[in-house]
Order: sequence, then structure tokens, then C-alpha cells
Amino acid sequence: MNARALGVQESLGKILSTPIFKLSGKKLLAKGHILTEDDIRLLQTEGLDQVWVAELDAGEISEDEAVLSVSTNMAAGSLEIRLAAGGRANLVATENCCAVIDDDLLRQINLTSSIVIATVANFSYIRAGQRLAIVKSTPFAVEEEQIEAVLNILRERGPIIQARPIPPPKIGVLYTDPIHAERSRHLFENVMRQRLENYGANVNIALGCLEEEAMIANSLGYLLKAKPTAIVIASTTAPASPKDAVGRAIQRSGCSIERFLAPVEPGNLLLLAYHDEIPVIAAPGCYRSPKKNVLDVLLPPLLSGYRVSGWELAAFGNGGLLI
Repeated sequence: MNARALGVQESLGKILSTPIFKLSGKKLLAKGHILTEDDIRLLQTEGLDQVWVAELDAGEISEDEAVLSVSTNMAAGSLEIRLAAGGRANLVATENCCAVIDDDLLRQINLTSSIVIATVANFSYIRAGQRLAIVKSTPFAVEEEQIEAVLNILRERGPIIQARPIPPPKIGVLYTDPIHAERSRHLFENVMRQRLENYGANVNIALGCLEEEAMIANSLGYLLKAKPTAIVIASTTAPASPKDAVGRAIQRSGCSIERFLAPVEPGNLLLLAYHDEIPVIAAPGCYRSPKKNVLDVLLPPLLSGYRVSGWELAAFGNGGLLI
């Protein structure tokens, strides 16, 4: 890239290499701006004879073209790309969604010398209109072969970020207690409702039962027939292992346990299972308070239909200390 001074009338279509200010100090045009006919008239009105512009060398592309190309190929789902000044592109959610990030791929792309990408945290719940990511290039110009190398990686590996929409989910809740079937509901129902509303969800079907293996299994079977987006088990007791009543009942109902224990505090006694694609979540103690806990980390991806694996749960440890 070369920078040189040009007469204002010759600078049409050129890239400003320095910002232009009025005598008052107010910025007139930002660096990186591509000069239009209206800009030329404005500069002449301000009494400017020449401006400094940047000219691309062979094999270079503009910063806007670079970030637009990468943004278009790095993301999928419910989002749109909005170019911003200074070689930036914002990726904005078009509906409520969960952001699923490929952390390894993001790190690999960010090791290039031409483009950097910042995203929200993996599995974040994002409301329509919020930013999911920003892409920034080196100023003014980028070597075309560097962008092509980035695009080749993305074509091979897939998107860095998925904006997975969360349609109004159908939630089943099973309240359990070893003494009285309705005690858990009375203790947890209000907090449960508040938490789910944070993600645009409501309790569509709820049952209460004694915390006994056969009764829990039967109740789960009834909830599974309704084909909910997810089932949450709110028990008043804390399991010591999947061999306790809740864990045995989950397996008895035909579910497979994905993981017991999560590296998250509060919420380390999480038990996550699946019945086909329906997640079943037991997280004792997490329904007593609306404060952030493992459910707030896990619910967004599950409500978007993403199947969280035990391996991904293990990654929650980095940042898993929530309070």
C-alpha cells in the first residue's frame, strides 16, 4: 500500500489514509473512508486543496472487502453482517439464539497477521439485535493471499460461529422430594419460572412425585411422550452418583447418561442425559436461587437443539467459577 497526497478533484474513489477535521476540531471524514462525489464537494467547501490517500498495490484488497469476505464465510445461522468504519464488520443476531463457537478454529484464524475476530463466549444466549462477533482487519489493505488462506481454512473446517435460533421451547419439569410430592414444586416453582423466562421459555408441562426410582421413571416416561424440547428434574436432594434414585430412574426410563459432575460452581452435581435427542437435566440446588449457575450455561445450547457432549461439559471448567 502506498500513501500519497492528491488534489481533491483527483481523489474520487480513493481511500483516505488520514482523518479530515474541521478547523473547530470536529471530524469531517474518517481514515479508511472511500471518497465520493459528495465528499469532494464537501472538501472543496471546507477549502481543502489536497488530501492524503492510500492506494492498493497489486495483490492487495481493501479492508472492507477483507472483513466482508471473512465474515460471510465464518458464520452461519440467524445473523446479519453490518460493515463499520475502520475495516470492521459486526455480526448481529436477527433473532434470539445461542452462539456456538469453535474455539480451536477461532484461535487458529486469530493467529494470522491480517484478520482478528472477537466473539461472545461459547453457548451464550444472545437476543435479537445483539452483537455475536466483530471482525477487524489490518488498516486500509490486506494481502489477498492471506485472506484466501483464511477462507481455505474456513471452507475446510466450517463456520467459527453458529447463531442457532431458539424458537419458543416446550419445557417439561419434574419436581421430586423424598417426603412429599409437591414440596419441591412449592420450593422451586417461582425460581424455575423466572429462570426459564430469561430464555423465552415457559413450563409447558409439570409433574410432582416422590423421589423413588419407579415413580420418577414413570413420571419421566409421561413427560417424554409429550416430546418436549428439554426436561428438567428439580429434586430437593443432592445425588452422590448416578446410582442414586434420580440417576437410576433416568436410565430406567430409557435415557443414556452423558455426564455426571460438571466443573461449574454453583452446579457441580449436574447430571445430563439424553432420550434420543431430548435432554434430561438434573441439577440439585440450582433451583433455589435465581443467581447464575450451571443451568444458565447449559440451557441456551440445549434449547437451540444443540447436543452438548461430555467433552464439551469438561471445557466448562475454564470460567466455570461463576460467583
